Amino acid sequence: MKALRIVGPGRADLVEVPEPSLGPGEVKVRIARVGLCGTDLSTFRGKNPLVSYPRIPGHEVSGVVEELGAGVTGPLTPGTPVFVVPYQACGKCPSCRRRRFNACRANQTLGVHRDGALSERFVLPADRLLTHPGLSLSEMALVEPLTIGVHAVDRGRITSDDTVAVFGSGVVGLGAIAAASRRGARVIVVDLDDRKLEVARRAGAAEVVNSKAADARAALADLTGGDGPDVVIEAVGTPDTYRLAIDAVAYTGRVVCVGYAAEDVSFTTKLFILKELDILGSRNATPPDLQAVAVMLAEGAFPRGALVSHVVPLEEAGRALERWNADPASVTKIQVEVGAVGRG
Repeated sequence: MKALRIVGPGRADLVEVPEPSLGPGEVKVRIARVGLCGTDLSTFRGKNPLVSYPRIPGHEVSGVVEELGAGVTGPLTPGTPVFVVPYQACGKCPSCRRRRFNACRANQTLGVHRDGALSERFVLPADRLLTHPGLSLSEMALVEPLTIGVHAVDRGRITSDDTVAVFGSGVVGLGAIAAASRRGARVIVVDLDDRKLEVARRAGAAEVVNSKAADARAALADLTGGDGPDVVIEAVGTPDTYRLAIDAVAYTGRVVCVGYAAEDVSFTTKLFILKELDILGSRNATPPDLQAVAVMLAEGAFPRGALVSHVVPLEEAGRALERWNADPASVTKIQVEVGAVGRG
């Protein structure tokens, strides 16, 4: 069967790989759509320290159940449309013992630590597959990327009393914007791109700030009566945006860290103490997060049509990565159409 394999920095080839074997407790899925995200672009660029080559990407996945392994019971039957929980926890580390499996010390994410699902068929444990009525397979492939922002909102303990600043309106930021606004929070979004800021408004942002055209810290202070936002969700991952988050957030506020910074970030730590800040990491997502996003998408509460900027067949996926690498601003979300996409 065919698969896309990133064989090294700057090179992705369409290759033939063996059909996956089906074991007890597993399900064979015919893959429909796979989303490509910034992690995959970093892998293609040779800048993802978690990846070894060659690597088949693919963790934003939808498909149709094709075959059940021995012992699989419950709602999954052949023909059921599904989306994927792409994380695999060890079950033994401190995070797992606290039942925070998303932050497992030995986590294995599809397409990152192990080969992903950008192939014609894939086998997964049954408990890694979810379904939701009313979603197309294209929409199901959007669930996982949006959950990262949803989990960040949960980590930030956001309520209707909060003013929340979200730095970055990529897919992760959009998930955070939608989730925070659904909780009744006032959401302010900071980004460099007016096109992305317009999508942020459609996702639930009350106000937007183009940090290329205005001083972001001054704008946030002005929009909050000089106090700063109660919560900042950092979904960009640069030293400047991390420092801005600490500088701009209100006293006794919360900063939720989602974006991976590619270089070390230096801080003047007195603000940690003077403001008595809560600084919270946010990693991956949980199955309840995925179900919450599925509900949000099914209710039409998200501008899903504005999110996917490019749809390409499997044969064009490597060239799509090349084009994205050459012009990152032109892409919001690439989905690779591996098989026929219908209604779930």
